Amino acid sequence: MTSDLESMLEARGALLRGHFQFASGRHGDLYIEKFRILQWPDLTSEFCGRIAERFRGVPNLVAGPTTGGIILSYETARQLGLASVIAERKEDGPGREFRRGFDVGPGHRVLVVDDVLTTGGSIREVLDAVRERGAEVAGVGVLVDRTGGKVEFGTPFFACMSLDIKSWDPAECDLCRKGVPLTIT
Repeated sequence: MTSDLESMLEARGALLRGHFQFASGRHGDLYIEKFRILQWPDLTSEFCGRIAERFRGVPNLVAGPTTGGIILSYETARQLGLASVIAERKEDGPGREFRRGFDVGPGHRVLVVDDVLTTGGSIREVLDAVRERGAEVAGVGVLVDRTGGKVEFGTPFFACMSLDIKSWDPAECDLCRKGVPLTIT
């Protein structure tokens, strides 16, 4: 399953090979450009359909973090016949919250979806926001888990695609030593 998705991502320019500097400052040779996935409705629908199938009958609401999670929450919810809500960054501190009058609370079983899992920070913030409202977490679904399964959320988890993307401190990067041009992501 991962190989067909990997081929689809490469063909659409979403899976890039080369020499990259990630937001963390670390370097790597493989990069997933999530917005190149989200620009294609058919590709986004395919990924969200896989998440929907894995969790069908479990949640009664779907939530995602801003920004990429908005599209994914909507499409996954559409395929499940459910409502979609978004968790935005809190204006007065760390974390996320549901605003705009979204109804999230007791009786809701919320599926949290996101694009590319790196550290799990955004997902954890949405999980906290769900629990703060008294709702239950039904599971977590992501398009790509770039940790190779190393992040745990304590709830059912599904990744359409799992890659163990290595990264290095710039001082230990062989690609730098070889003079391979660096792309800052």
